[in-house]
Amino acid sequence: MQRKAAGDLRKMLTDGLVEAGLTYEAAREYWTPRRLTLDIRGLNARSKDIHEDIKGPSTSAPEQAVQGFLRKAGLSSIAEAHVHSDPKKGDFYVAHISKPGRAAEEIIAGLMPDIIRNFPWPKSMRWGPASAKPGALRWVRPLQSILCTFGPETEEPVVVDFEIDGIRSGNITYGHRFLAPGEITVRRFDDYVSKLEAAKVVLDADRRKEIILADARNLAFANGLDLVEDEGLLEEVSGLVEWPVVLMGEFEEAFLAIPAEVIRLTIRANQKCFVTRSQGESEALSNRFILTANIEAKDGGKEIAHGNGKVVRARLSDALYFWTTDQGDLPDLVELEASAKKFGLDLKKPLDQRMARLDHLNVTFHAKLGTQGERVERIARLAEELAPIVGVDPALARRAAVLAKADLTTEVVGEFPELQGAMGRKYALLQGDHKSVARAIEEHYKPQGPSDRVPNDPISIAIALADKLDMLVGFWSIDEKPTGSKDPYALRRAALGVIRVLIENGSSLRLTKILQEQWMNWSHTRSAAEFARPLETIASAKKAGFDVGDPQDEKSVITTIAAQMFDKNSIEQDLDLHMGVIVPDLLSFFHDRLKVYLRDQGARHDLIDAVITPRSDDLLQIVRRVEALGSFLDTEDGKNLLAGTKRAANILAAEEKKKTAVAETVAPALFRQDAEKSLFAAVNQAEKQAGEAIQNEDFSAAMLALSVLREPVDSFFEHVLVNDEDLSVRANRLALLTRIRTATGQVADFSKIAG
Repeated sequence: MQRKAAGDLRKMLTDGLVEAGLTYEAAREYWTPRRLTLDIRGLNARSKDIHEDIKGPSTSAPEQAVQGFLRKAGLSSIAEAHVHSDPKKGDFYVAHISKPGRAAEEIIAGLMPDIIRNFPWPKSMRWGPASAKPGALRWVRPLQSILCTFGPETEEPVVVDFEIDGIRSGNITYGHRFLAPGEITVRRFDDYVSKLEAAKVVLDADRRKEIILADARNLAFANGLDLVEDEGLLEEVSGLVEWPVVLMGEFEEAFLAIPAEVIRLTIRANQKCFVTRSQGESEALSNRFILTANIEAKDGGKEIAHGNGKVVRARLSDALYFWTTDQGDLPDLVELEASAKKFGLDLKKPLDQRMARLDHLNVTFHAKLGTQGERVERIARLAEELAPIVGVDPALARRAAVLAKADLTTEVVGEFPELQGAMGRKYALLQGDHKSVARAIEEHYKPQGPSDRVPNDPISIAIALADKLDMLVGFWSIDEKPTGSKDPYALRRAALGVIRVLIENGSSLRLTKILQEQWMNWSHTRSAAEFARPLETIASAKKAGFDVGDPQDEKSVITTIAAQMFDKNSIEQDLDLHMGVIVPDLLSFFHDRLKVYLRDQGARHDLIDAVITPRSDDLLQIVRRVEALGSFLDTEDGKNLLAGTKRAANILAAEEKKKTAVAETVAPALFRQDAEKSLFAAVNQAEKQAGEAIQNEDFSAAMLALSVLREPVDSFFEHVLVNDEDLSVRANRLALLTRIRTATGQVADFSKIAG
């Protein structure tokens, strides 16, 4: 919060100074828990005089126009304006505005009260007797003092004088609240920094971070340990102290039975402390932790460390309870048997029990997308379909998908939601599941951002793709797509995740077929569920006159009722029609995300546009086409072929616009020159070889096949006149140009390539 607040202060004041006509060389913000500071260098001592002429209406204009001119120019009467003459337009009013420059301290004094009063704190408070008055000052915590000085380095600076709610600016500040609380009189910034440091305040947050990190590393090393570094925690802690003092605390070794992630999060979230591990250890933690105090205690910090240790022990006791509870049996196992049967779960295993409970409780995923249990079933079906494509056993893929969301009902994840997936992996390993299944439970959420790694285990790939594709299809189906800057369900991230998983693992996948199948899977399930849900119990269904037979579970009831409620052919037609809109739109969304991804990788936007078509559904193939096309166009053959192909396309476009006849096929009998014959033979060869290479997904070979066109295309345009007087010859030559466009079009639309 302090970092952002300091940035807000810099932007608000510098914007105001520039708007008032001042310039400056540099501005840098600083912050501590108790102060915001802005240092501005090279600021003009005075703003420039302003001379401006504002042209007004004709002297014969109606009164309304004259009054508008006066308001715009800031004049009190028309007598303050001047009359100018124009030979064509006649007489008109002009206001000659002169504004003398103002001193910088005057401008600052005018800006600061509004900045302070309207400061964008996420939360603010009022305090003291003045808080009862309307419009009382609000601040993140009670504002104690304001220091504001201005002046050149060679002269005595002046106090920029202003007041807000009884607090007057000055040249006095205060040191550390406990270690040096006395007044400090300062002149300019360098003086301010050095006197604060002497008063136990380190103003620069980055320097506080360096102190904390270095002292923590040294303290850990001195005790035979390594610090487990945490940049986010370091940033947070550096904003909580003005005079960082690093200490070490400890807890009982018995708590090390808890997973390292849980220990780390418990200590981090509750006490803002760093954890340590034995030197050379890669995962297991030690029972020592590092804390950062804001005071130099007389006893060397023993009581502070002891007090933090007591709190840490209490929190770890809770974590140990959560950890052991998750490995025991649930009390309502009998009620979970139907869900266990539905998903093929073993109720002797703790994680299987949690998945059965997730389904049994009908935990909602989204009001329009059903329950978590229904979603898991869809993900499992899709994972089974993807399994052969990525080369894994469908049974293992289904097992991983079924357990992927099971840890959502565990005690540890309830306390630390950020551990979802990680705890599922641990619990799966504890109950003897396959290592790849356990790994997929953790990794199916990845990648969660552009810097996050992608899963590379085949089962993890299948579940990660299934999870993200189900999300995208589902939200597209209920028309909850991202709009502008709004993306509440992180669908852009999900699409980018699919793209990265496929491309960075070299996985080829025909998205159209997969999206269609998942759409039908989702829509059939939801159609039945939405309409049959009110009659899902056997009793209510029979009462309503439906023959439900002897169904074993809720899903059977719904399916049976739905089959009787609707005409199957009509439903199929409606679903096919809807799918024809949803899938192309979603595929277009993937194309947009892929373009962003490739541009971030340094690919040329025109090459991407040249390769992607509305039907391009193999993302890996698109990337490889772009790479091969880029490499080809870097060669002389590529550059020359591009020029020739674009020339052919331009001629065709011009003739097609004039509705000139173009032969349907090329007739060799109409060739009059050797250049035509050579080009025709080269096109036949290139078209065949490029087509075969594309079938084999060898795009470099396809480009090589096209390269043979370079010389015959150049020769054709050098020796042959396309627009021959003989209309049949002209039509035949235009057909030959069409063949060039067709042959190169197998690889890319060359007309979209710059150059």
